[in-house]
Amino acid sequence: MKKAIYPGSFDPVTKGHLDVIERSSRLVDELVVGVLNNSAKNALFSVLERVTMLKELTAHFPNVTVDAFDGLLVDYAKRIGAVIIVRGLRAVTDFEYELQIAQTNHEIDTDIETIFLTTRLEYAYLSSTIVKEVASYGGDISHFVPHQMIARIYAKYGIEGFDQ
Repeated sequence: MKKAIYPGSFDPVTKGHLDVIERSSRLVDELVVGVLNNSAKNALFSVLERVTMLKELTAHFPNVTVDAFDGLLVDYAKRIGAVIIVRGLRAVTDFEYELQIAQTNHEIDTDIETIFLTTRLEYAYLSSTIVKEVASYGGDISHFVPHQMIARIYAKYGIEGFDQ
């Protein structure tokens, strides 16, 4: 049984994230979406909020679970029995950084492999940072995030009047 982890901050979760979750869930028996608890980052949503949102958005995938973790990814992967790390690539600029991380992780634990999934072209530009920037000015984020998240994101910026 192949178990994989798709790690990230998911702050907030985007349509690009969901695309990688859907596609990678078809490649493995079990996929854990690992929400990184990174205290060094100033997150828009708490870890609990991100886990809750991802659970809602992935409930229809029978082989996907959501969990929070901190510390080294390879340590967490080993603890949960994952042998694959899934990473999404948007552009060539992502590749160099992700390759370094994958090689480092493989040095730490040779039993864990990293696979890269390129994002669909329609999401190649999309990042959580862009979503937050647009939302902070009240811009339209409906093309970037699932509709269930729109009002929650705007609410974090004190912008009301957006229905879910």
